[in-house]
Amino acid sequence: MKSYALSAPVDGSANSTETWRDGKRYLWLLGLVVPLLPLVAIGLQRVSGLDAVLWLGPVVLLVVVPLIDLAAGLDPTNPPDEVMEALEEDRYYRWVTYAYLPVQYIGFIASMWFIATQDAGLLGKIGLAITAGTVSGVAINTAHELGHKRENSERWLSRVALAPCFYGHFYIEHNRGHHSHVATPEDPASSRLGESFYRFWPRTVVGSLRSAWDMETKRLARRNRHPLSRKNEVLSAWGLSVVLWGALVVWLGIGILPYLVIQAVFGFSLLEIVNYMEHYGMLRQEVKGTTRRRYERVTPAHSWNSNNIATNVLLYHLQRHSDHHANPTRRFQTLRDFPESPVLPTGYAGMMVVALFPPLFRRLMDAKVVAHYGGDIGLANVQPGKRAKLLAKYPAPAAAADPELGPDASARGSVGTSGIDDVAAARCPGCGYTYRVSAGNELEGFAAGTAWSDIPNDWSCPDCGVRDKVDFVPLAHEPA
Repeated sequence: MKSYALSAPVDGSANSTETWRDGKRYLWLLGLVVPLLPLVAIGLQRVSGLDAVLWLGPVVLLVVVPLIDLAAGLDPTNPPDEVMEALEEDRYYRWVTYAYLPVQYIGFIASMWFIATQDAGLLGKIGLAITAGTVSGVAINTAHELGHKRENSERWLSRVALAPCFYGHFYIEHNRGHHSHVATPEDPASSRLGESFYRFWPRTVVGSLRSAWDMETKRLARRNRHPLSRKNEVLSAWGLSVVLWGALVVWLGIGILPYLVIQAVFGFSLLEIVNYMEHYGMLRQEVKGTTRRRYERVTPAHSWNSNNIATNVLLYHLQRHSDHHANPTRRFQTLRDFPESPVLPTGYAGMMVVALFPPLFRRLMDAKVVAHYGGDIGLANVQPGKRAKLLAKYPAPAAAADPELGPDASARGSVGTSGIDDVAAARCPGCGYTYRVSAGNELEGFAAGTAWSDIPNDWSCPDCGVRDKVDFVPLAHEPA
């Protein structure tokens, strides 16, 4: 197993160097179990003749994995600071995520071929479509990991992973919308205290699509292009899905289309049920005394975490969601657990099942949200129309702070470059992205020479999406 040096030798001997090893290094390959499920299901059906085995995908994800989570326990280990850079640069971990895609596509195409050409009965075919949808849903997590990276090749692979479930706009909305607005009422992907998954689902599906389209419209307007331009990244992402689905319909016939829709809806619903529980009730407090509505910077306290090892390995540390929101460009193997992060009762896979039963979910989670805010639900993100009922059930402590006051602007830790015009460049203090005036950013719609003062005040870092313009550090000279 590969080891990473923690410190330099103290006596000149190479053997005296302390090392650290990633105990999960080869366990990450278990992430390939999910894309193999359609092939396994088809094989089992051919051997046994039982159509029921074609439902293998949801059974594994929603029954087997939660049980393994309970048996395997927690993984609180964090990589030490000294190895973070070397661990980030270890390309083995990149290839672990890259490997998901070819297996995903083989299983997806095989599933559609089987549905179109083999006699498995209607329920069996629906089961296999949902098994394929399980793969597509988990592939959105793979796309999530790849889409946050700076390399263009990985961002392109992210769109490829999203194509089977026709959810390519996730790449735009998640990176540039969700990460900027997370845990606020403006975010369609942040659920509210008292909101059921069934109320959240249409709000987030429609709201995320609208958010992605609006952001692309604004970006293209800065480039003097129409929203229906071929440069629209929402349309180009959907174009991959149109080509993929169109090729399958031409090959296998129009009868395959309902099953493509079934797997897509099931797949992106898995994403949205994870979104539902990741920020349930979490709210960043509004910053007062600013020229436009802004919120305190996202912290580890704004995401629900879990350290159940089985789901962590299966979903590339997605459950360490707090560190991901603080450091979106950080690779999965270096994500860490924070003691201040609120913790779910069990792993994401188990909580997905619980979320399907709103009374049970709220029985487990509402009290946790209230406790997280010291008994004051006025500090939580509450479902409109439920506030009075929830206040009656959870009355605020007498000494609770007035939520209308909000934190002052210093809570943002802002450097405050929005009022500084004469800068050659400005750097994001979070991820290090640097805007150079001489180069501009053509993709964002800023031509070379666009002054920092001409960048809109509501613009966020294009790499991490966490820091706003006002947070950027001014540079008198462009970095080499």
